[in-house]
Amino acid sequence: MLWKYRVNQVRGSVIGSLLAALPGVGGDLAAWITYSLAKRTSKTPEKFGKGHPEGLVEAGATNNAALSASWIPAMVFGIPGDAVTAIAVGVLVMKGLDPGPTLMTNNPQNFYAVMIVFAIANILMLPLGYLAAKTARWIFEVPRALLNAAILLFCIVGSYSINNSMFGVYVMLIMGVLAFFLEARSIAIAPIILGIVLGPLVESNFTTSMIIADGNFMGFFGRPVAAVLGVATLLIWTLAIGGSLYRTARQRRALTP
Repeated sequence: MLWKYRVNQVRGSVIGSLLAALPGVGGDLAAWITYSLAKRTSKTPEKFGKGHPEGLVEAGATNNAALSASWIPAMVFGIPGDAVTAIAVGVLVMKGLDPGPTLMTNNPQNFYAVMIVFAIANILMLPLGYLAAKTARWIFEVPRALLNAAILLFCIVGSYSINNSMFGVYVMLIMGVLAFFLEARSIAIAPIILGIVLGPLVESNFTTSMIIADGNFMGFFGRPVAAVLGVATLLIWTLAIGGSLYRTARQRRALTP
């Protein structure tokens, strides 16, 4: 099975590493994005949602890659990549070790210690992960109605606990209904969540960059590294939008008698 879906495995690992390197993304969101990608590029998309291995392999590879890559913003910038690294960053700060740009200069031994722990953890994941998978089979025997009710309960508790207010619960319910209609219209939800998470961070950094460049957009292309990243970003946008328009035009031509 791994050889049959080798393309999905490699693609999921690469995309998971790249997305998890962004602050606040994490493995869950990256897995949703690659799952949607696998469904769009699959020759049998009708099998997805029924336990089809193609989607599971790519989403699983993405999640595994993202778990490690989420430490990149945590260790380099001190910005947690997901909930797990947020807890870990808090523990490091409590121990007097400030993750961030000065970590490699002031405490490089701590960085290498984390890398060694990663290697040990991956080795231990082989027996422990197998046992966990075997013992977690009972989850699939729980009726879907009960499972959905439990998930909704945790969503309500989590939304309320953020600010100890019912306003968060109302927002969560409204967004849940909106997501239901978007999913029914085959509109991907993962990019929307990514925009909500990274939106404030992008806006604040864009404002800072505009102040430094005196409002000149060419400041984003003033240095070689910035120019390469800027051109790559514009190229990705162009290819994504152009590809979507091309597919839509092709479908319309195919439907036209």
